[in-house]
Amino acid sequence: MRRVRALFLLLWGLCAAPFALAQSWQLVWQDEFNGSIGPDWVFETGNGSGGWGNNELQYYRRENATIENGALVITAKRQDYGGFRYTSTRMKTQGKKSWKYGRIEARIAMPSSMGTWPAFWMLGSNITQVGWPASGEIDIMEHVNTEADIYGTVHWQADNGSYASYGGHTNAGGVTNYHVYSVEWDANFIRWFIDGRQYHVIDITNNAGGTDEFHKDFFILLNMAVGGNWPGFNIDESKLPAKMYVDYVRVYQKTSGAFSTTIQAESWANMMGVATEACSEGGLNVGWIDPNDWIVWDVNLPSSGTYKVEYRVSSLNGGGTLQLERAGGTQVYGSLGVPRTGGWQTWTTISHNVTLQAGQQQIAIKALAGGWNLNWLKITKL
Repeated sequence: MRRVRALFLLLWGLCAAPFALAQSWQLVWQDEFNGSIGPDWVFETGNGSGGWGNNELQYYRRENATIENGALVITAKRQDYGGFRYTSTRMKTQGKKSWKYGRIEARIAMPSSMGTWPAFWMLGSNITQVGWPASGEIDIMEHVNTEADIYGTVHWQADNGSYASYGGHTNAGGVTNYHVYSVEWDANFIRWFIDGRQYHVIDITNNAGGTDEFHKDFFILLNMAVGGNWPGFNIDESKLPAKMYVDYVRVYQKTSGAFSTTIQAESWANMMGVATEACSEGGLNVGWIDPNDWIVWDVNLPSSGTYKVEYRVSSLNGGGTLQLERAGGTQVYGSLGVPRTGGWQTWTTISHNVTLQAGQQQIAIKALAGGWNLNWLKITKL
């Protein structure tokens, strides 16, 4: 989020490693914004120093953050307050929650209008001691004005003491729609994703290029600026108020011996009777599921035992039933009823615990009763 007029792009050791669908991530913190804003957020107020270092035009207020239909809403307004022409919100977990490494993600929909600058980002927890950019900054997602692209960037202090940054960008496929924006950050790399698709990576192995900042604790920020050095100062006031929607923020970390894999429903090895469609949660979901339709996926499980299997489902009227089985129906692991969610793109998660065997295999879902959609299934070793 912090920007300077001239960016020094330090390119080295970039690795286009493929994204692995099976990751051993454990959820360690979340705010689902179901009815309220969680207690781990601190709200900034005012215009900061020099417009938060960017000559931003807004005054940040707690009052501009609300909850609507199970989502956090940050609203930028044309509102005279504190000597400024606009108001908005900037919120952070500083002093409450911070993390070293992990998968940090949020599901966000945002405006596309001149002068708006929504961001989902992180700062080093030692910023009050060492200042910026020595603290390091990880911009998970930024968007300006009416651009089609979203941006992922890191800022830090190089070995010689100079400011350094490295960024990438990709077409978001419509920023006003919900997308999942995330980074996967470990001792070797920071990788950027949109809806599970990697578009940018930086190598921080052995503090490459002075990146020792990225091996310390960071906290999360969400905000929407109005104007500033990057978006400029041409504000389309006809588009205000403008709203940034955040469905959730989640933090995962790897744990020794843990196993979890999420399988996108459309990534089948074989199927009968179903089809795909655009999903409100990003990507595709499987629909048109009728009785006796089935879908088969390949999976490799590390050990035999009890697994929690979660399904992301929707159903206009309910009454459906899914059955988890070994491909071909030779072994049935369990079944679940699919509840009414009230819409084909209104999603909920259902789950059960089942006993599965180790090794490479094919699992299947068979529809005992139809009338439901499936976005993904997640298998976690208990």
